Amino acid sequence: MKQTYQKLLGGFMLAFAVCSFQFANAQLNTPRGSQMAKTMQRVGITDIYVKYSRPQVNDREIWGNLVPYGMNNLGFGTAKESPWRAGANENTTITFNDAVTVGGKKVPAGTYGYHLIVNEDDTATVILSSDSGSWGSYFYDPANDVARVDIKTETVPHREFLTFEFTEVNPNDATLALIWEKKAFPLKIEVDVKDIVLADIREKLTNSPGFNRQSWEQAAQYALNNGGDLNEALAWVDAAIAGQFFSQKTFNNLGIKAQILMKQGKKEEAFAMMDEAREMGTVLQVHQMGRQLIALDQKQKALEVFKFNAKKNKDTWPVHYGMARGLSAIGKHKEALKHLKIALNNAPNKPNKDAIVAGIAKLEKGEDIN
Repeated sequence: MKQTYQKLLGGFMLAFAVCSFQFANAQLNTPRGSQMAKTMQRVGITDIYVKYSRPQVNDREIWGNLVPYGMNNLGFGTAKESPWRAGANENTTITFNDAVTVGGKKVPAGTYGYHLIVNEDDTATVILSSDSGSWGSYFYDPANDVARVDIKTETVPHREFLTFEFTEVNPNDATLALIWEKKAFPLKIEVDVKDIVLADIREKLTNSPGFNRQSWEQAAQYALNNGGDLNEALAWVDAAIAGQFFSQKTFNNLGIKAQILMKQGKKEEAFAMMDEAREMGTVLQVHQMGRQLIALDQKQKALEVFKFNAKKNKDTWPVHYGMARGLSAIGKHKEALKHLKIALNNAPNKPNKDAIVAGIAKLEKGEDIN
């Protein structure tokens, strides 16, 4: 549907405008009828910013009237047809500090004009334009479109002031919604978090963070936990262990290397690395190593680690708890029960005691406590 607006108010003011038009080069700083606002959300390490102005409903008919349906000739500027500016005053803008995916289309990092085509049938089209500096949408040019996304609008409780909100945030995406009157316009923004983080890690390791052992350990741990290249992760943790001026062999980096080797299927090499690491570990670190081995279904190796801990740190917390877990994992519930009763006496606090009491009840019924 096309609508033509012929009348200009005061030469520069339009009947279509959501609020009073203000000259772009005005020198005085006075309050606006539609106040400026910003919203921001981080997804992974990617920041998404929206800058816009917030008109009120103010008892006006919004959809199909104040905001006409379809594309329209606004009677000003160079555009023959324009979408809605998705707010008031200047161009509403959205900024991504990394590339994102919108409507299946890759959008490079940058700042974009944010426009909407509002349809009468509860659908709309979001337009991201490379022209982010023009006033409103009076100079809209489809040649500058970077992405167009058809969306379904939603009916929501009345919202007096136009608002942009991130209504849903997940590890790898976020939904940005323009909400005004009783309509919401949701747009899903996807972020390739893993690749962005790994690229950032590679860049940072060549700069000042690369002069710190913990940076290489953190890089290897991230790649290990998030589906990165295991050979690259191994090279990173090896840099932390030996061969660099900042390198130092620690329980932590030997443990990371053991996990990488285990994930690569190199079990015997991983076990050798764990044996070296446990010599450096505290009682709690070695205990946690045993629990991780149980989680990896390496029960016999876990029991070996718990026995090492019990011998090295005799009668200290939590060696008997560890022995109980190791024995329970291989089905020796009666022997596990003896150790768990000893652990009850040297547990440091009530939450630990409560967990042990629950474990005792399970073992007495012949159930595994892991």
